[in-house]
Amino acid sequence: MNNKIGLLTIIATLSSSVLSQSIDYPDSFNEPMQLFPEAMGDFHFPISSDNETAQKYFNQGFQLMYAFAKEDAARSFQASHLLDPECAICWWGESWAWGSYLNGAMTTAQAPRAYFALQQALSRIDTATPKEADMIRALEVRYVENFNPETRRTQDQEYAEAMAVLAQKYPDDDDLVTLYGDALFLLEERRGYRSLEDPNVTRLHSVLLSVLERNIQHPGACHLLVHATESTPTPELAAPCAKYLGNTIPGASHINHMPSHTWNEMGLWREAVRSNTLASHSDQKAAIGKGFAIYPTHNLTMLYYAASMGGESAAAIQAAKDLAKLNNNTAMLSLALIRFGRFDEVLEIDKKPSGEINLSMYDFAQGYASLKEGDIQTAKAIASSLRELTKNTSARFRFHDGKDIIGTMTGILEGEIAWSEGNLEAAANAFRDAVTYYENLNYDEPEPLPFSPRHWLGAAYMEMEAYENALEQYQKDLGEHPYNIWGLWGAQQAMNKLDKSSEDIDRDLNKAFSFADIWLPNTKL
Repeated sequence: MNNKIGLLTIIATLSSSVLSQSIDYPDSFNEPMQLFPEAMGDFHFPISSDNETAQKYFNQGFQLMYAFAKEDAARSFQASHLLDPECAICWWGESWAWGSYLNGAMTTAQAPRAYFALQQALSRIDTATPKEADMIRALEVRYVENFNPETRRTQDQEYAEAMAVLAQKYPDDDDLVTLYGDALFLLEERRGYRSLEDPNVTRLHSVLLSVLERNIQHPGACHLLVHATESTPTPELAAPCAKYLGNTIPGASHINHMPSHTWNEMGLWREAVRSNTLASHSDQKAAIGKGFAIYPTHNLTMLYYAASMGGESAAAIQAAKDLAKLNNNTAMLSLALIRFGRFDEVLEIDKKPSGEINLSMYDFAQGYASLKEGDIQTAKAIASSLRELTKNTSARFRFHDGKDIIGTMTGILEGEIAWSEGNLEAAANAFRDAVTYYENLNYDEPEPLPFSPRHWLGAAYMEMEAYENALEQYQKDLGEHPYNIWGLWGAQQAMNKLDKSSEDIDRDLNKAFSFADIWLPNTKL
């Protein structure tokens, strides 16, 4: 198979136009693409080619695009048209793969590849079925010869309008309707909260749900619906399909991982841990040719975050260790160890991360651990440095102002120092300051910190016997992070002090402890 594809590559290269020879491709395109039957699901998009292997590569390319494995998708589609050079829809596949997708706009390097593949598809359009021809022509408005990233929105809008026509013409074709939903999504801001009163949001939801009503296990529609609902008040809208999504393309780690976006928002921490564990397995399988590693650092970050909220210390710390090995960043490992009270282990980490915010996380952990190990002077020096950095930093961390992350950690550390000196009022003030910064953080998956400062403020109120205030903080925390073990335990303890009880809290906490591996003396440790 590899020799055959290699020979076809030579033939195709010799017959290519001058334009194709001037286009740069990633180095991976110098190697033949493999088929990965163990990693793929049962997805099938029938094409007009009589070459069965070309069909298999086309199916693989489609699935990899649904999994956001863009380059491997393009390679798979290329393999399909190398096996059947006159397959117009195979060329369409490569052209589609080079375009914008939800996690990234088409670049100036990718645009010529997309345009060239489209021209090849158009030159063979007489061999296509009517539906395939419609799909090819829909891309004509998406790609232009002289691409300008500044005016990309014009092509994106025209492409969405073209896909609307196709979705109306082929309303029962799950993939074409999904591609329409994808085109609509590209017109929206990728990040931030979404209002259910926004007609564009409701239209997007409606398009994707129309597919899932027919096929609850459609990987593309469910993937997009998770993203379209995670930052709305109703993330559970994607829950029915999220139950199946992780196994629809078994070896694509991003698909394995995607349900955790819904589970995190719903507070289903155990399910989120499991989703990202499966994703990590696929990332590892990629090394032996049985999976696709897609955003492996993101999978581990989501794993460490969900396990931290769920009280699964072993999973959280191991994920953070693996993350530190993978990206040479000890920030998350330091925070995971703080979350679970392993202060001596924090002080053993002598490798500082790079980047102002990552370094501030490391420094916060060092200061906190030093305090807990009896070195208050080091803790005070670090707290002072972090407070100054909060005032002066202009750094950003993903989608957040760095000062809000640093300010949150600074307030927590200052509060702990005040508490250690017996000044509970000052401690509570510092924790309230931390909450103020924390509330400025934008929506993100996962959040930049694996804990909420409300866990510290609630604990301070408990110590001050201000149980109503403590309960209020824990309830707010549960509103922001449903079913997290720290908020549940704090709420139950506060209720006990108030001679109150809640069957829901008791039940949810018992369930949380069935998965957790920790014992809680308080919510701050």
